[in-house]
Amino acid sequence: MGSDITRELFEEEAVGHLNELFRTANRLTMDASEAEDLVQETYMQAWKSFDKYEPGTNCRAWLYKILFNKFDHHRRKKYTKAKYLTEADEFVFENAAKAESVSERITDRQILAALGRVPEHYRSVLILCDVQEFEYKEIAEILDIPIGTVMSRLSRARGMMKKSLAKVAVEYGVIKAEQAVMLAAA
Repeated sequence: MGSDITRELFEEEAVGHLNELFRTANRLTMDASEAEDLVQETYMQAWKSFDKYEPGTNCRAWLYKILFNKFDHHRRKKYTKAKYLTEADEFVFENAAKAESVSERITDRQILAALGRVPEHYRSVLILCDVQEFEYKEIAEILDIPIGTVMSRLSRARGMMKKSLAKVAVEYGVIKAEQAVMLAAA
């Protein structure tokens, strides 16, 4: 493939996802400057590896895989002493309760603040599933984790969001204070 054709194909297939990847990176890092760096590194890696990309396949998922690999690399460098929690995937998935819907009056700021309190490895799965609407199988491939881990982390992340937003739900009259206390204890 010639370099002009490659550049044109890259622009056609990959560049259209730039804003979406930035929004995701911003939610992952919770810092616009870090998000810009992360997306820039993602696109640099995508350009370097574009000869391995198969035109007509899911470029969006391919870019997300690169983004999360870069994010994971930065996270490991930043938190070398941090350890991942051991998860009982099947137990959590089988025993997870469905999240109740929350009032539409809750602001984006409140939701993003709650999202910021969710640990990164749970937040990644939550963003890919509930914001970017990837299928569990795609998330597993992007993050290079088993599908059971995807389901477990998603369940835990949703539970954390639910607990975090319980106080707001009480303020809006969506749930009673006693229910918020039960959510916090769960």
